[in-house]
Amino acid sequence: MNFTPDYNDISEAHTRIKKYINKTPVFTSTTINNIFDAKIYFKCENYQKMGAFKFRGAINTLSQLSDEQKKAGVIAYSSGNHAQGIALAAKLLNISATIVMPQDAPQAKITATKGYGGKVVFYDRYTGNIEEISRQLAEEQGMTLIPPFDHPHIIAGQGTVAKELFEEVGELDALFTPLGGGGLLSGSALSAAHLSPACRVFGVEPEAGNDGQQSFRKNEIVCIDTPKTIADGAQTQHLGQYTFAIIRHLVKDIFTASDNELIDAMFFLAERMKIVVEPTGCLGFAAAKSMREQLKGQRVGIILSGGNIDMKQYGRLLADKN
Repeated sequence: MNFTPDYNDISEAHTRIKKYINKTPVFTSTTINNIFDAKIYFKCENYQKMGAFKFRGAINTLSQLSDEQKKAGVIAYSSGNHAQGIALAAKLLNISATIVMPQDAPQAKITATKGYGGKVVFYDRYTGNIEEISRQLAEEQGMTLIPPFDHPHIIAGQGTVAKELFEEVGELDALFTPLGGGGLLSGSALSAAHLSPACRVFGVEPEAGNDGQQSFRKNEIVCIDTPKTIADGAQTQHLGQYTFAIIRHLVKDIFTASDNELIDAMFFLAERMKIVVEPTGCLGFAAAKSMREQLKGQRVGIILSGGNIDMKQYGRLLADKN
């Protein structure tokens, strides 16, 4: 791939994948609106097939492979949600899929990936290089490597999340989006620029892994060690070339949220809105909560990116909340 995606690619992706994806709901809460003194719209990708937005980019990318590539199979690397997205998309399209996953990935995500038919290869996220391992396997076995975020078709697929949100609720003043490698954030920024040009788009990543924030400030991609955070879906070490090129031009700012803030957000969403959201999926809400004074009177979108969390871990995190 050698092109930077634009809104036309997102629109075409949406047409291509509509028959496969769920059009996820947009929820509101009177309680939250009152707390913020604003109109808050939650785009609930925890209700997407396989439980996260990642399915959109996966099915968009695999749908465009050649017959030869489909026959040879695909390989992907992921801590969980991209793994599940690729495995499910591959199953639907009758393609074999190998997934390289951290050995400490949430068991629920490992089980689901295998359940969708993915062949899982494990590695140690703190000593191994997942990208190198995946590239080597791809070359040895002739498979097509599908990266988790730095690919035009992945970005276009993820951009359909915000496209649906804007088409349903209209223009917004601000949009908060979780940030790992930047596929969702860059796609959201492209949709916002076209459908709600005045909307300020914010990315939010774990406090322990603020490579995106550092990159945004320095105007160059910063690489960090694998961060230790409960937001396993955002334990990325760096942004992508494609994603950063879009983020640096179209995103207003990048914030962080601590693990404690993510637990508070998870608890709030479970108690007040009766929805299960994984820690990574709470990043946008956690940041918005801390900024609610600045958001008074505004129309604010928050993408809840996924709900894939081991229920025992979920129970422990909420039980230990201070």
